[in-house]
Amino acid sequence: MANIKQQVKRNRKNEEARQRNKAAKSEIKTAIRRYRETVESGDAAAADERRRHAARLLDKAVSKGVIHKNQAANKKSRMAHRATTFTVDAKGGKTPA
Repeated sequence: MANIKQQVKRNRKNEEARQRNKAAKSEIKTAIRRYRETVESGDAAAADERRRHAARLLDKAVSKGVIHKNQAANKKSRMAHRATTFTVDAKGGKTPA
């Protein structure tokens, strides 16, 4: 434990930021998982709404410096790709095209 006043504060602020970043990343992962589950269920309208919500969270995380802008762009690209390539076959099975 540091005994210098500025370092004690810096440690405290770093821990607060780490907890905030962890919460934001967890929320993003949950939003993407819910989007993926919705796409797999075949509900296109709900999937589009969840994709927009996840993209909004990604953009917000970028603006706050939680993740890099390229990481957000890659995640949004993968979500869009999943929406266009995921199909449900005639037998009711879910298969990526």
